[in-house]
Amino acid sequence: MDGVTAALEGVEAVFLDLDGTIYLGGDLIPGALDFLARCEARGVRRFFLSNNSSRSVTQYHAKLAGLGIPCTEEDILLSTHDLLAWLRNEGIARTYAVATEGMCAMMEAAGFTTRDEDPEYVVLGYDTEVTYEKLQTASVHLHRGVPLVASHPDMVCPSPDGGLPDVGAYLALFEATTGVQPDHICGKPEPGMILHAIEALGLRPDQCAMVGDRLYTDMAMANRAGVVGVLVLSGEATQADVESLPEDALQRPDVVVHSVDALLR
Repeated sequence: MDGVTAALEGVEAVFLDLDGTIYLGGDLIPGALDFLARCEARGVRRFFLSNNSSRSVTQYHAKLAGLGIPCTEEDILLSTHDLLAWLRNEGIARTYAVATEGMCAMMEAAGFTTRDEDPEYVVLGYDTEVTYEKLQTASVHLHRGVPLVASHPDMVCPSPDGGLPDVGAYLALFEATTGVQPDHICGKPEPGMILHAIEALGLRPDQCAMVGDRLYTDMAMANRAGVVGVLVLSGEATQADVESLPEDALQRPDVVVHSVDALLR
C-alpha cells in the first residue's frame, strides 16, 4: 500500500506471526515486549497468529505467558482453527490425524475423531511427535483412497539452529510414498484466518496489518486479505528474497523491517 511506513499510521489492529516474529525457539525477539507495549499505549489491538499446529491454544497461551506476554486465548488464532472450520463446513467428523496430542485435543474437543479406523479424511498437522506407525497408518489410508487435508503449507519451522521439517516437508513425503496431494491446505496464506476477525472487530482490512517473517504465507495472506503486509527479517525471509520478487508478486510486502522493534515508533 502506498505511503505505508514502519510507524503504521492508521493501523488499528495487528496480526502477529509468532515463530520468527515474536520469538525464535524459546527466546523473545529483542524488542518484542517494547513493541507490544507500544501497541497497548496506542490502543492498537494485537492478535497472535500462527500456522504452527503443533500446540493447542492453551499451550500457546501458556508459552506466551511464560515469555511475559499478556494475552487471552481469544487473542490467539491458529491454522488449527481454520482446519476445524473447513472440516465442519465439509461435514466431516471422522479423521485419522498425523498430529500432536495438543492438536488432537483441539480436534476432539470440537467433535472430530482423530484415530478413526474408517476415516473420511487423513488430517496432517505439524506433528513434532511423529512416529513411523502414524506415517504407516496414514499411508495405508491414502493408498486406499482416503483424501488428505493439511493444516498449513509451511515447508520449514524456523529455529535458532536452522529450519526444521514442517507440514510441507511431510506433504512431500506422503506424495512420494502414495502419490496423493492434499484436497485442501488450511492456514496462511488463506485470508479467512484473519478476515473473520477483522469483520468481528468492525474494521476495514486497510486498518489492519499482518506482521510476519515469511513471504509465501504471511505476505501472500496480507495481500489476499487487503491488509498492510509487514515483513520482519528476524526469521525465514531475507532482504535478498524480497529483492528477487517480481514487481507484481503476491508475496511482496508493503513494509520491510529488521524486527518488530522497528514498528510503531
